[in-house]
Amino acid sequence: MAPANLPSIFNATSTDIEQLLAAQSHIGSKNLQVHMQPYLYKTRLDGVNIINIGKTWEKIVLAARIIVAIDNPSDVCVISARPYGQRAVLKFAAHTGAQAIAGRFTPGSFTNYITRSFKEPRLIIVTDPRTDAQAIKEASYVNIPVIALCDTDSPTEFVDVAIPTNNKGRHAIGCVWWMLAREVLRLRGTIYNRETLWDVMVDLYFYRDPEAEAEEKIEEEKLPGVEEEGVAAIESGFPATGDWESAPVAGGEWSEAAPATWDASAATPAVPAAATEWATDAPKEGAAPTSW
Repeated sequence: MAPANLPSIFNATSTDIEQLLAAQSHIGSKNLQVHMQPYLYKTRLDGVNIINIGKTWEKIVLAARIIVAIDNPSDVCVISARPYGQRAVLKFAAHTGAQAIAGRFTPGSFTNYITRSFKEPRLIIVTDPRTDAQAIKEASYVNIPVIALCDTDSPTEFVDVAIPTNNKGRHAIGCVWWMLAREVLRLRGTIYNRETLWDVMVDLYFYRDPEAEAEEKIEEEKLPGVEEEGVAAIESGFPATGDWESAPVAGGEWSEAAPATWDASAATPAVPAAATEWATDAPKEGAAPTSW
C-alpha cells in the first residue's frame, strides 16, 4: 500500500496500517460521493464502501507537509463542531501550536472583523465538511485553503485536500488526528527521527464520555468490601443467636456482669437501714421534736 509518488522514508509502517485498521478508519458509509470515487477500495456485499488505507496515509503526509510549510504555527486553525473530534483538535492544537475551535463555529469568525472571535488563519483543518460547512464557506470567501477529513459521502466543495477516512467513529477521528500531529512534529524535527516513538499515546485523542467518566470515578471512590466488613463486624460483636454469655465485651465478659435470667428479688431495690428506723423514731402527733 505504499504510495508510488513518495520517498521511501514517508512509507507507512505495518504498525501504522494496523492502527488505522484497528480504529476502523477504512470503514466508509453506504453512500458514495462522486469526488470520493478515487479513494474507494471496494464495496462490500452489504453496501458499505471500503476506503483505501494507502490513500489515507498518502493524504496524511501531504497535509502534514502543507502544515509545516506555514512559518507561524498559530496561523493554522483546527475546527470540529462534532463532539467526537473536539478533544482531538484541542490536543492537536496543544501539541503543534495551532488554534482550535471546538464546538459551535461562530458565523463571521473569518469574515467579520467586529466579531470577538475574529481570526485570520492561513490554513484551516476541519473534521467533517458537512458539520463544519459554515467554516468552509467563510474560508472560501477569504481564500483560505481547507484540509478536511472526508468520508465517502462527505461533500468536497471548497475542500483543497481531502483525507479519506471514517469521520463518524470516535476512534477513527482520534487516530487520524494523532497521526497528523505526529507527522507534523516529525517534519518539524521535534521528533528526532522516524524510528523514535512518540511518547503521546493515541488514546489521548479519543473522545471520552463525561457521564461514563463520572460513573467510573464514583465506583473507584467506593472502598472495596465495606458492606461485607460491616456485616462481619456486627455478626462478631452482636451475635444473632441470643447467646449473650459467649459474646465478647471490651470491658469484661457478659457472663460475670449480668445474669442470664431475670430475678424479681434482685431487681427490687434494697431499703437502707436508716430508713427503717424513721417509723419508730418519728414524734407523735402534736408533740415537738426533741432534736433536729
